[in-house]
Amino acid sequence: MVKHIVTFKLTGSPEERLQVARNFKEALEALPEQIDVLESIEVGINENPSEEWDVVLTAIVPSMADVAIYANHPAHVAAAGLLKGHKADRACVDYYC
Repeated sequence: MVKHIVTFKLTGSPEERLQVARNFKEALEALPEQIDVLESIEVGINENPSEEWDVVLTAIVPSMADVAIYANHPAHVAAAGLLKGHKADRACVDYYC
């Protein structure tokens, strides 16, 4: 299995960032029903105002090849599109577990 962990830093006011994060979380959490290789996904919205990162996700897929399938799936592309104009930064780690 591969854990695909991604964190996002958003732009805008705290209220705007929270609303974007909530919409993004909802869209991501619907993906396991739409993407066969996506075994699970967990999405968290940062509650600590002293930290700069807003959203973290942990997705589990069978292999590194499946990370690409997940990333390029139209449902994932649509969910990621919710961050257009709001994403300040992104960091990612993929590892076998």
